[in-house]
Amino acid sequence: MPPVTPPTTPAPPYAIIIPARYQSSRFPGKPLAPLRGADGSPKPLIQRSWECARAIAGADNVWVASDDARIAQCVEGFGGQVVMTSPDCRNGTERVAEAAAALPHLPDIIVNLQGDAPLTPGFVVPGLVAALAADPAAAMATPAMRCSASTYAHLVADQAAGRVGGTCVVFGRAGYAHYFSKRVIPHVSADDPIAHEKVHLHLGVYAYTRDALKAYCLAPPSTLELAEGLEQLRFLDARPIRMVAFDPAAWDPIELNNPEDVPAIEAILARHTLV
Repeated sequence: MPPVTPPTTPAPPYAIIIPARYQSSRFPGKPLAPLRGADGSPKPLIQRSWECARAIAGADNVWVASDDARIAQCVEGFGGQVVMTSPDCRNGTERVAEAAAALPHLPDIIVNLQGDAPLTPGFVVPGLVAALAADPAAAMATPAMRCSASTYAHLVADQAAGRVGGTCVVFGRAGYAHYFSKRVIPHVSADDPIAHEKVHLHLGVYAYTRDALKAYCLAPPSTLELAEGLEQLRFLDARPIRMVAFDPAAWDPIELNNPEDVPAIEAILARHTLV
């Protein structure tokens, strides 16, 4: 797969909204799950995701969008900003769209940083925003990170165990997404010593314009979206999805999808002295 490098132009103004819901079939109460940092102190997942967002260059507006009073109380307790949304939102993008509509003072570009992705590298977001601003044909921009050997091993282990883990993406020469899947794609022979270099992890970060968010909410869920449980697949029925490719980060950006992911994330926090 050819490389698609992030743009070097400065990112325009943007806001970050972190969608967070309490109910989860695989991990109920996940946003409030404690994660211990390098100093051994626990912080709830939503706080670590908030701190991740606040550390990103240019992130002057960071909000948590939730429909749950327990999450709102937690966020307000550590000094975060919350916007309450409907329990009828079917996914994070719909929740972000509702929150953005309630916050008309925010910039036109809205970034959805998933509430279960506290290890998202900070350099990713400005690259997405700049790429979206430079491509008016795209519905949104989202990152593809070439797998390290350890990230690839984590994906393969989850798949072998029947766990729903990270998401993979394949994209073409022009830099637009072909498909996203909870399966490891593309298929690579187990005998290939550099299999990991041929697989891209999709990080759960999206940059969209307000108009794209409105159009998304007006469209019905797509067949593939419902089959995979991946909200971004609805965009594939409408407009191109701009992929921004990155080399592996200094750490594996594992998402907290299952309770079994907690030790792996805490080990990364400890190894890289992230408190």
